[in-house]
Amino acid sequence: MAILPILEAPDPRLRTISTPVETVDDDLRALIADMFETMYDAPGIGLAAIQVGVPKRVLVIDLQEEQDAEGKPIRNPRVFINPELFDPSEEHSVYQEGCLSVPDQYADVERPAVIHARWLDEKGERHEERLEGLLATCLQHEMDHLEGILFIDHLSRLKREMVMKKLEKARRARRAA
Repeated sequence: MAILPILEAPDPRLRTISTPVETVDDDLRALIADMFETMYDAPGIGLAAIQVGVPKRVLVIDLQEEQDAEGKPIRNPRVFINPELFDPSEEHSVYQEGCLSVPDQYADVERPAVIHARWLDEKGERHEERLEGLLATCLQHEMDHLEGILFIDHLSRLKREMVMKKLEKARRARRAA
């Protein structure tokens, strides 16, 4: 396994529309393992393959919401290959979202509160599930990446420009340090 470099906005590769996975094989499982290692190291709760420069319809999520007796997050890794959403609720929820490709920047984003999803797992097995709460939000966020969309694209132009200016300022500060 390896920690992969995460692309950061405004890298144009993040705007690439990802292609469907044709075969779930050992190469894909190796990419998935690297994606989990990269996501945990960042740290984050979701990562799409395009964020590590691979334009395939693959994403990984681990909300790590529960903790063990020592207060460490309990891992519950989930893999979504060729995910599809359908039947979103009319009810919406707002979460303060962040993104490993837009580091240290957060904003409220409104999305359907409940979704239904279909996907393949790392074994190539098909799943269909009703999702809500943070998992529904996270899946929608990561699926946006598969279409070349960042969470900041859901913001007003003014807010998006402010986030990008803050991101560039932080990037300059890191380079100067």
